[in-house]
Amino acid sequence: MYKYACLNAISERGLKAFGNNYQKTEDLSEADAVLVRSADMHQTDLGDNVLAVARAGAGVNNIPLDTCASKGIVVFNTPGANANGVKEMVFAGMLLAARDIVGGVNWVKANAEDENIKKDVEKQKKEFAGTELGGKKLGVIGLGAIGNLVANAAVHFGMEVYGYDPYISVDWAWNLSRSVRHIDDVETIYRECDYITIHVPLLDSTKKMIGEDAIALMKPTAILVNYARDLLVDEDAVLKALDEDRLGRYVCDFPNPKTNGHEKVILTPHLGASTQESEENCAKMAVEQLIDFLENGNIRNSVNYPACNMGKCRSQHRIAIYHGNVKNMIRQFADILSYTNVDNMSNTSRGEYAVTMIDIDDELKEETVEKLKAVGGVFRVRVIR
Repeated sequence: MYKYACLNAISERGLKAFGNNYQKTEDLSEADAVLVRSADMHQTDLGDNVLAVARAGAGVNNIPLDTCASKGIVVFNTPGANANGVKEMVFAGMLLAARDIVGGVNWVKANAEDENIKKDVEKQKKEFAGTELGGKKLGVIGLGAIGNLVANAAVHFGMEVYGYDPYISVDWAWNLSRSVRHIDDVETIYRECDYITIHVPLLDSTKKMIGEDAIALMKPTAILVNYARDLLVDEDAVLKALDEDRLGRYVCDFPNPKTNGHEKVILTPHLGASTQESEENCAKMAVEQLIDFLENGNIRNSVNYPACNMGKCRSQHRIAIYHGNVKNMIRQFADILSYTNVDNMSNTSRGEYAVTMIDIDDELKEETVEKLKAVGGVFRVRVIR
């Protein structure tokens, strides 16, 4: 029986995928796995039992990745599970910026008692007129799960689409419409595009990547759309540009006192992935990844450990070792297991961390696990079966 804890409300339809061999607990100290959405885990004391953390979403800046890795705790996310919900909000944001829909709706509400509204609306509607998306240039920065969907959908909107992603994977490249122009220099997007939307992870290298220099290259009528992470954009630079008429509008899903109330800023209350479908998809994907990890040791979509997949264990035992990516580890493991036949083995690494999984077709001696744990650089040893 495995136990899991939820730090946020997680879709019950997704949690049902756990089945009868899993039990929910409120006590982190006895949980094998933790599911989280937006809760800040940087000060959370995870018990020694915790083997994995699954983020039901893409961003993981609320999770201490290196701290978890150094304890042998694998952190997962669910890339692409909420992509469609975010994509639709990006287009909603662009439409709100292109046409004063909110102003028009508010005018209608304010004139609810007007018996002549049918006639008056014909006079008033010109105050809310805007432009169409068709024929405009859209720059998509980041062509992963969300950026890919945005770029492809924009083609069907009749937009001229520019895409920038120096690290685009082969899979996402194949999924991208041939009509999307793949740009090698992001400055081309800044200079040429009427709408710019950003879809990259928040890293030290991407923090405030849209700043004064980038904005200085943009058209004074350009619309900047941010449904990724607030800190990707230097909001002081954006507000200054808006006040000086060097930028058209800023559409953002992350309200704060600084941007709230500005006449050229359109804010939505973090609605990007807030759909029933997105929450269910994220929960289901997180649960499926946790099940495969807890029962087989396989790792898919981890953000702090490398991917590894040895399928279901057919041997008598499977051992998973989480360790630093340093020399001479495999030889030490092999020496400790020299008394038995290794049926199958996998070793993968990512940055400072590595995972070694070993299947053996013999009895597992009691002292073997303790010897493996004692190897310098080993963070955790699991006997999965």
